[in-house]
Amino acid sequence: MISLFSFLLAATGLLIQVATIVPLRRLISMLPAGSLRNKWLFMGGMIAIFIAGYFGYIVMTWGQQSEWRDLPIPGIFLFGAVFVWQTIVLSLQTAADLRRIDQLESENITDPLTKVYNRRYLERRLDEEIARAKRYALDLSAMMIDIDHFKHVNDTYGHQAGDVTLCEVARLIKEDIRDLDMAARYGGEEFLVICTNTSIAGAALVAERLRHLLEGHPIEVTDGSGVKQSLRISASLGVAGSNAKYDSREKLIRAADQALYRAKSEGRNRVMVAAE
Repeated sequence: MISLFSFLLAATGLLIQVATIVPLRRLISMLPAGSLRNKWLFMGGMIAIFIAGYFGYIVMTWGQQSEWRDLPIPGIFLFGAVFVWQTIVLSLQTAADLRRIDQLESENITDPLTKVYNRRYLERRLDEEIARAKRYALDLSAMMIDIDHFKHVNDTYGHQAGDVTLCEVARLIKEDIRDLDMAARYGGEEFLVICTNTSIAGAALVAERLRHLLEGHPIEVTDGSGVKQSLRISASLGVAGSNAKYDSREKLIRAADQALYRAKSEGRNRVMVAAE
């Protein structure tokens, strides 16, 4: 009787240890490559050793337990397996919850189509950057970007092609600017870039470089009939810098927008700088 009970305790612990492999694999698959993932891979190796140890114990002690004092060891094995199982399951649930929170936060601050920041987050971030620029006497510039004749793209190739164009422009902007800067979709076919620690002259150079990049980059779209087309676009850009005159988010954006309007009214596909 005691021998059977001891076997059931150890065997149950062995089965629990084997079952932990499933949530452990799910947990490891959720983690990015790096030291944390390597530590959980090491944990997987330890569990494999535990499984071998449990199995060896069952084989070596088969039928030898005859007294109650022989039960604590298989009992400890069982509770140890339960502890490892519970630890991994809780870690998996925590990782899933953190990923869900991160996804919700990302959805709250990014534009669902272009995957750059949305206007609401932009405005909050710009308020913070203006306050920081004032406090530490730092340069700060804003760049308003508008795709030229975007309505023509939608009318000629369809709205799906327009969405592809917006996504590609957003990607080019995001890849061209520094990590310190921030790009956001301001509305429709307009994007706004915050250039931190950058004078208006420096931002104008960035804008000109970006204008050349957009002008020279073909965009592959599919028209309404399913035929692939290589589309060429251009953009107009307005640049403004934060100073005593443009000392708030509303004033800085308005100045960049007015410079953009000048660029569009004077022929498009050009950069205009707001008067300081």
